[in-house]
This record gives sequence, C-alpha cells and structure tokens, in this order.
Amino acid sequence: MLENLPVSRQRLLLFVLAAIVALLLGARLVRGAAPATPAAPLPPVGTTPAGAPAADPAAADPTPAGGPVVVDVVGAVRRPGLYRFASGSRIADAVRRAGGVTRRAAIAQVNLAAPLADGEQVVVPVRGSPGAGGAPAAAPAGGSPTAPLDLNTATAEQLDALPGIGPVTAQKILDYRTQHGAFTSVDELDAIPGIGPARIDQLKGLVVP
Repeated sequence: MLENLPVSRQRLLLFVLAAIVALLLGARLVRGAAPATPAAPLPPVGTTPAGAPAADPAAADPTPAGGPVVVDVVGAVRRPGLYRFASGSRIADAVRRAGGVTRRAAIAQVNLAAPLADGEQVVVPVRGSPGAGGAPAAAPAGGSPTAPLDLNTATAEQLDALPGIGPVTAQKILDYRTQHGAFTSVDELDAIPGIGPARIDQLKGLVVP
C-alpha cells in the first residue's frame, strides 16, 4: 500500500508510525517503573502501638513493695532494744528476738499474732502495772500491791521483773546499793552499766528511792 504513495508521503507516514510506537512503548515503561505503595513499618519491639492502652508498671513488676521494719521492744522481756525484722513479721517474732518474756510478764495482754509496723514500740506489760490485766505484782516490803518498787528494799527477783532490767542488771543494782548505800534518787541508776537516760525515764513511776 505504501509502495503506491509518493516518496515524501511514505516518509511522513513512517515517521508518524514510529512516533506512535515510541509513545506506546514509553507509556508501558512508565507504568512498569511506577513504585509500589510502601508497606507500613512495624513498631519497634517493646513499644506500645499508637492508640493502645499503656501497660501498668505496677502490674508488670512482681517485686513486693514491703521492706524491713525496725521496732522497739520494751517491757517485761529479757533483752529490750531495737530490732530489725523482715516485712510480714509478727509481734511473737519480736518478743522471741528480745529473749522471751520474764516471769512477771502479762503476756495474755499482748496480741502475739499482730503484724509488726515500722517504727512501732512493742510493749510487754508487767503483771500488776497500770494498764496490764491479770494478777497484781507482788508488793515490795512494807508497800501496797500498787505501790512503786523501792530500790532500797527490792530483791533481785523484783528488780528482774522491771521493764528492761534482767537478772544481770538486777544484781548490779544490788551491788551498787551495797557499795554506795541507799539510793536517794532514781537518777542514780545512771551510774549502773546497762542503764541509761532512756531506761531511767521508763522506770520513773515504777520505782522510788
């Protein structure tokens, strides 16, 4: 068909056909080179996706919050003082650590099953002392059942029953009384090893010179 056309028109048609083929090929190449839509990136490991509720740090941490507790054990125990215990310990543990109770302890007035609290004072009352139930304490010589203990006439057993005074300290009081004569003030107990100002304050009202 093209052979019957003049040479100039043949060239023109060939040029148009070449241009159309070039356009078709170019369009196909452009479609094939178009970038694919990128996939959404995954969140880093350990992070919380946007919109998701944050995890409760308290629920994720199984470590218990309780720590050691320190209590002051006083009264009718053999070794009064400050003691450290693990969280969840009971008053019975504190009494046991303090050497147990003395013979005059009103132990029925103490709730041994109660839990210990940091900074608490555990008091084991002496039988017959104010606020302690049970039978009254034995009266010192010449005194009534509710009278304070006389340091100048008390026996070693009576002194041992006082809060914070064990058998060793009771004997020291008797030795001091023998060497220096009668007590004229409760404050003189400060001269006895093992008895300090805090213990003297605790004994005031319970003993007299």
